[in-house]
Amino acid sequence: MKHLIYTVFSEYKNIIVFLHIISAVVWVGGMIAMRFAAHQSIQLIENVPEKIARSAHALKRLFSIVTPFIVILIITAVIMSVGYGFRTAAVGMDGTVLNDYAMFIYNAVHVKEAIWFIMTVNFIAMVIRRNKAARLIANGDLIGAASSLKLIAKFMVPLNILLGILAVYLGVFLRNAY
Repeated sequence: MKHLIYTVFSEYKNIIVFLHIISAVVWVGGMIAMRFAAHQSIQLIENVPEKIARSAHALKRLFSIVTPFIVILIITAVIMSVGYGFRTAAVGMDGTVLNDYAMFIYNAVHVKEAIWFIMTVNFIAMVIRRNKAARLIANGDLIGAASSLKLIAKFMVPLNILLGILAVYLGVFLRNAY
């Protein structure tokens, strides 16, 4: 499997890196646009049931758009982490550290992967909360729906925005590490 990843990466490196970057841009950019543009606009709606319904619908649309990009980002991250040979440069066959700087870079790759993983788990939790809110709206429980959506807007999306910006920074750092 490792050989296959090396081969695919060496033949399609620019495409893989491009897909990885554009996926991060769409995911993080989509959340920024949702939180600081769409959410602010929706808050101007005075009709509370309409405001809650619009919020749930906008999140559904955002989640539908970013989901395939999240999958692409994860796949390309795995291909790049193997393809760039971070582990091979850092750790010998016997598990000894070959080079301290290479090990530092290898650890930074793991930190970046952990950030994307945390963001993915948070994203899944947001989807679950949004779907719960949609069910509550359908059942006429606007207070419950608003509560579910409020947590997404106030904490979950901002957390992913901050983590996403950090992951993008780490990506730039890693791209220029050698």
